[in-house]
Amino acid sequence: MAQKWSNRNLPGALHYVTRNVHQRRQIFRRPECCQAFLEVCAELRHDWPFKLVAYVIMPDHIHLIVNPSDGRIRELTGKLKSQSAPQIIQAVPDMSFVVGHDDEGNPIHQVWQESFKAIPLWSTWMIWQKVNYIHTNPLKARLVKSVGDYRWSSYNSFYQKGASPLEVDRDWWWPDDVRKLSLAASEWVKEIAAAGRKKKG
Repeated sequence: MAQKWSNRNLPGALHYVTRNVHQRRQIFRRPECCQAFLEVCAELRHDWPFKLVAYVIMPDHIHLIVNPSDGRIRELTGKLKSQSAPQIIQAVPDMSFVVGHDDEGNPIHQVWQESFKAIPLWSTWMIWQKVNYIHTNPLKARLVKSVGDYRWSSYNSFYQKGASPLEVDRDWWWPDDVRKLSLAASEWVKEIAAAGRKKKG
């Protein structure tokens, strides 16, 4: 089911988002880049309301668990990408993100890979599996000796063990999420049935 719904707008669900840096450059070893990304996240939460459940910024990619109020995960991740890229570029003027030039000779910059992955989390088990994966990722990558020591994750905020650069939401859901997700599940059943009839035909 996760693959079926991957990268689809699914109102009422938490989404596990992964986005990689272009050519997997380890730009987030620079604190300035991490801070620039989180500042854009904070601003976007006001302009495009979404619940931020958990996050981690790894050297060459990011993971988020979010629940946009309108369910438009594709558009939200696109906006996050387009708004964070210039801020990251500006934060580290000594780094080059130029990948080519346009017809007029102006430089073309690229921070992120074009593709991303957003997986809806359908069960409590899936939610906690991804939360734990996010928070232990720096430890598994041997960036720190303790998960609480990694600055660029939501671990301390999530478990209320201390301050994090960006605080997470305690309430993960919007008031009508159950209804929205129920409707989405009904549509999914219809799609599966239609696909089965088409295959038989």
